[in-house]
Amino acid sequence: MTMKAALLKSFGSPLVVETLPDPVLGTGEVVVDVVASSVLPYMGEVLSGERGYLLQLPLVPGVGAIGRVRAVGPDATRVTVGDWVFCDPTVRSRDDARTPDITLQGLSARGDGGLRLQRHFRHGPFAEQMLIPTENAIPIGPIDAADAGRWCALGPLLVPYGGFLAAELEAGETVLVSGATGYFGSGAVHVALAMGAGCVVAPGRNEKVLDDLVRRFGPRVRPVRLTGDEDEDGERMRRAAPGAIDCVLDLLPPGAGPTPVRTAAMTVREFGRVVLMGGVGMQGGEDLHLPYSWLMRNSVTVRGRWMYPAGAVARLIALIRSGLLDLTEYDVAEFALGEANEAVAHAAAEGGAFRATVLRPDQR
Repeated sequence: MTMKAALLKSFGSPLVVETLPDPVLGTGEVVVDVVASSVLPYMGEVLSGERGYLLQLPLVPGVGAIGRVRAVGPDATRVTVGDWVFCDPTVRSRDDARTPDITLQGLSARGDGGLRLQRHFRHGPFAEQMLIPTENAIPIGPIDAADAGRWCALGPLLVPYGGFLAAELEAGETVLVSGATGYFGSGAVHVALAMGAGCVVAPGRNEKVLDDLVRRFGPRVRPVRLTGDEDEDGERMRRAAPGAIDCVLDLLPPGAGPTPVRTAAMTVREFGRVVLMGGVGMQGGEDLHLPYSWLMRNSVTVRGRWMYPAGAVARLIALIRSGLLDLTEYDVAEFALGEANEAVAHAAAEGGAFRATVLRPDQR
């Protein structure tokens, strides 16, 4: 049996839709019929090689999908054929629970161990089917197939959710989201409010998006229009908050540079927490420098977080099902599998706050 898939054969070349063998099911694995898969705004940079992500080509790209279980291995006890699931792209090795190697299936890998994982869990969701570890098939409950594209918003919401779990965010706290007008940052504002944040300070340069955040979520969002002056911007952020800023989450991309990240981080209160999830320095630019004495004397906790812990997906789905996190905030543009290159171009040109681009392999 065969399936259709969009294949990346070399960095910088267009995706080519070809016929590949169906995935072969093994123990500890699930095969999923892909209904909708996310197209990141920067997917074009990944496919061109600009981002320098670790990928073994040829490869079916993509990251995260919504689908229905086609087949399960003999060790599956809960997930059954026909279940609607989120295909979690964060694949962890099973032979070291404390420090597992990780690959983002269809997107990237972390180090040599992640590349070893990628040899097996290699192909992403730009295909009619995909093979994933059993634990990465996360049930989402019954949905209308027409809503599968909107459920792909789990991806940009999971990243900041992982950051806030790392920060141990508590209800009523004041949060500052560095990069609040971006693809992941706007999702962070949404997630923080769903988790009970009393106030979200949202700095950014895009006034249209800042105004839209207030329109969507009301006075708990405090927009701050950045000027580029580090001292002035830091003071504006502090004044926007109703009190001390408890937590800062940075989601700025590599091109932002370290200055706005440092400005935001240094608004946090004594004993506050700063979580770094953005891309500063990842493409060879200047790295982030925070003053030792300020960190020490103010007892500030700085923590890096890549993606999210294993149990986060089910917890976020519960927030959605409870009505605290509303996926209808997202505008979705859908493309058929044969339009994969057009989808990548659309995501780059039109992707941003509360905009999702998805591939629908079930469309012809």
